Amino acid sequence: IVFDTTTCRRHLQAYHSGKYRLWATQNDFLSMLPNDATARRIEEKAASQSTLDAHVQALPERKTVVPYSDALFREAAIEWLTETNQPIEAVEHPKFQNMIQIASRATNGVNIPSRKVTRQAIMDLFKKNIVELRRRLLVSTSL
Repeated sequence: IVFDTTTCRRHLQAYHSGKYRLWATQNDFLSMLPNDATARRIEEKAASQSTLDAHVQALPERKTVVPYSDALFREAAIEWLTETNQPIEAVEHPKFQNMIQIASRATNGVNIPSRKVTRQAIMDLFKKNIVELRRRLLVSTSL
């Protein structure tokens, strides 16, 4: 008894290939002889089209600048108010209007900072204000 099928296939190929191929065709059996299997793989590879996946690179995402219009701004402001549950008075707040005025001067769109960057900037501003408050409170008055 032979436990290694590869050895059997090599033996069949070397000494009984004609009989094996005849039997395989008569019994509608796919030949598993090493040379036949290799030839099948080569044919399949030649028949299939190669892909360009290894050569294709994704294009960097481009941000598109939407041209300004009053109607588009009004729609965006209303969406912002409703999606973030802001009070309607938020659009009349001087700081909001100042932010919009600054953004309106941008020529190539506005780079909105990420949540992480905004959080760090708020923390830095808080620390700066605490240091300034401490400096003011530590001033000693001589009598």
